[in-house]
Amino acid sequence: MRNQQFAATPTGGQAAFPVDDSLLTQDLYQAVNGQWEAQATIPGDHSSTGGFMDLVDNIEKTLMHDFDALLAGDLAPANAEMGEFKKFYALARDFKQRDANGAAPLKPLLAKIEQLTSFADLNAHLADFYRAGLPVPIEVGVDPDMKDTSHYALYVDAPSLLLPDKTYYEKDNPAAKQLLPIYTQMATKLLTMVGYSDADAAKLVDQTKQFDALIAPHVKSSEESADYVKMYNPRPLKDVDAQTDKLDLAAALQDLIHDQPETVILPQPTYFDAIGDLLSDANFPLVKSWMLVRTVTAASGVLSEEFRQVGGTYGRALSGQKEARSQTKSAYRLATNYFDQVVGDYYGRKYFGETAKADVRQMVLKMTGVYQNRLKNNTWLSADTRKKAIVKLQKLTIKVGYPDQIDPLYAKFTVDEHASLFANTQRFDELVNADQFGHWGQPVDRKRWDMSANTVNAYYSPSNNEIVFPAAILQAPFYSLKQSSSTNYGGIGAVMAHEISHAFDNNGAQFDEFGNLHNWWTEADLAHFKDLSKAMITEFDGIPFAGQKVNGKLTVSENIADAGGLSCALEAAKADPDVDLRAFFINWANVWRMKATTEYMQLLLSIDVHAPAKLRADVQVKNLDDFYTTFNVQPGDGMYLAPEKRVKIW
Repeated sequence: MRNQQFAATPTGGQAAFPVDDSLLTQDLYQAVNGQWEAQATIPGDHSSTGGFMDLVDNIEKTLMHDFDALLAGDLAPANAEMGEFKKFYALARDFKQRDANGAAPLKPLLAKIEQLTSFADLNAHLADFYRAGLPVPIEVGVDPDMKDTSHYALYVDAPSLLLPDKTYYEKDNPAAKQLLPIYTQMATKLLTMVGYSDADAAKLVDQTKQFDALIAPHVKSSEESADYVKMYNPRPLKDVDAQTDKLDLAAALQDLIHDQPETVILPQPTYFDAIGDLLSDANFPLVKSWMLVRTVTAASGVLSEEFRQVGGTYGRALSGQKEARSQTKSAYRLATNYFDQVVGDYYGRKYFGETAKADVRQMVLKMTGVYQNRLKNNTWLSADTRKKAIVKLQKLTIKVGYPDQIDPLYAKFTVDEHASLFANTQRFDELVNADQFGHWGQPVDRKRWDMSANTVNAYYSPSNNEIVFPAAILQAPFYSLKQSSSTNYGGIGAVMAHEISHAFDNNGAQFDEFGNLHNWWTEADLAHFKDLSKAMITEFDGIPFAGQKVNGKLTVSENIADAGGLSCALEAAKADPDVDLRAFFINWANVWRMKATTEYMQLLLSIDVHAPAKLRADVQVKNLDDFYTTFNVQPGDGMYLAPEKRVKIW
């Protein structure tokens, strides 16, 4: 189940540069951030820079300093899990040993795939491949049932594509012609480094691309996936199993979860309508090659330095990143990704604490109170729907800072210091997969966090009806005691209300107060809400950006949340006796400060449910009457939007 995040990509910034008052009525973002943007440079190992990215970098710098002390013995592990993290981090940083190991740690895993001669062979090992996390043409997972979120359901899905999105495979999309040769060169090089001949490597990669091209017509685009309610397509397991005689999914599930559910959920049903043709005997060589290549590319980051450098080539081309991260940074990222909740617990307790946790929670409660008042005074909802919306808001769970305790899964992450880094990561992957499959038949754990406390982000979970604010985002420019209340409302206040608004965006509005997919709207109210959503789509759709155009349908849920969040935060700011709306709007633009490579901006336009940062700053304020009075915006000004075109939902 997808969570709605405040910012999936680095954005934002600090107001270290003066505001150009002459531009405020023409381009708010440029007025606030123009001088910064003119001098900002994107580091070689980044695809973007800006205040939000600065927060990420500063936290990384702080924790790397702390973990240097941890490795040196100057900082004692706070708990047993941190002790294991210390061992793993040391393995990740030991590039001398990683280089000495070369491809050897990966070869036993590749041998398991090499030994397959038919789908019958793959079928015999299917459950074990799922446990190991190896790529197979049918993916399975256990997540809350969208219509009964107190219980888990089995989701059976299609694999990901080589290119970022289905639209890249269209004949008139030039990106594929640029990107596929880079992928081909990277994957071929990796295979020769593993030990394949040049000819065999070329053949394996070619067959991988062939199978990938067969998958592409049958999976969803990012725009289609953004309507995630349409993920919920229950089908009898026996019917899904009957789609192909090559893989016995029911038998594999029996092995994995010791049960055979009657029903599974298909996020991409079209893929399974075609699975019989895809998994033909003639295509087995393609599938096998695809499995080998995907395994090698996935493992490249935890092998030697040469593997790491080569394996990152395609990703850097996608984002426009000029160079790989340093060995030290890459080791930090790898270790903290595997021990994310352990590191988050350390960061939250040391740099945030219980006092700040309580203070911010009160601020969130204040914002929910403002939102509730807005719902009570809403003029386009019927009384019945309005009442149910308020019930949903009152049932909203609020999580701030960091979890009360570390997920018990991490107690199982014990490091074998005599084994390779890859062997340890493989074992951790198996533990994570076993934990997920182990959820089957158990009650849903609603205390679990999907982000660590050191993550500079926030999210709303429709299936839990909860909003989560990790500690890392709760600092300037979003929030600081040194900032005015109006500045804070333009930052963290808008973030908080943004996440609340996700409960009432085009996706979240279809879930009830318990997180279940259930229509609680009257027919007339729902029709009107859809019309308002269409207006938001129209407002953003087709805006030129980075040589391409914004997709209003792809970004509609985040744009609705931005609009609701900003208007709600504005109301809260106006209730303060020291209100300063200039400061409010300037910090709203300030937090979206971002400079990125053209490649990265174009990638985001294709796959990201968030609108470009500059447009999030500029477009939403045009819908608010107070923006016009604050800066005396008049017809003919760049920031002017006629009253009848202003979109107002929440």
